[in-house]
Amino acid sequence: MQVEGTAFFREGYIVVAPDNQPNERRIRRLNDGQLDGARIRFEFVDNRLASTDQRNLFFALLDDIVDWSGNSKDVMKKYFYDEFQEENDGREISLADNSDTTMTEATKLLNSVIDFIFFNGVPVNEGYELLPRNEAAFQYKCLMSKHCLICGRHADTHHVDAVGMGRDRNHIDHTKHRLMALCRDHHTEYHKIGSVAFAKKYLITRLGIRLNADDLKKIGVRGDYEQTTN
Repeated sequence: MQVEGTAFFREGYIVVAPDNQPNERRIRRLNDGQLDGARIRFEFVDNRLASTDQRNLFFALLDDIVDWSGNSKDVMKKYFYDEFQEENDGREISLADNSDTTMTEATKLLNSVIDFIFFNGVPVNEGYELLPRNEAAFQYKCLMSKHCLICGRHADTHHVDAVGMGRDRNHIDHTKHRLMALCRDHHTEYHKIGSVAFAKKYLITRLGIRLNADDLKKIGVRGDYEQTTN
């Protein structure tokens, strides 16, 4: 259930005034018959119009998907537009120059496209240089799917923060270390030219992210997580 509204800050609390009356019957069904205490998730919406960069990235990735799938651009565009509409309470979307699509809506659409590419192993050529490498969400997807942050090929997990020579990595709490997904070629290049030159070359301002113990276990990074999970 998606409810839109306006947020107000009051003495450490966020009060949300919905644009329309929420479905109380459904809220009770989701919350053991109660209205109060229902858990919610909310996001702050960027109502600025979708940017040129977002449009360029969408259509570049769409070209790569078309080349991989053999379907026409119109077919694949409709597939993603329809998926967005289904997941957003019937809200239609368009990235035409005269559309009223917001930045937040365009981001949701792009996330769906990127998820499709990772899940299906679509080779990305046209759009890869435009991908949001500095965003934590994208780096997370690369780590969890083992796709290189730079080129999209199969990747290993690279520690940005050095863990120290001679230490047993199976007894390290890796939740305290930043990680990046890099293929062997880019992993070698990282160590050869250094982090500063590497970040400058590939326009990366966020060098790695931290994962929780559960995610680390999913990608096969063994460590000492007993204190983290208790």
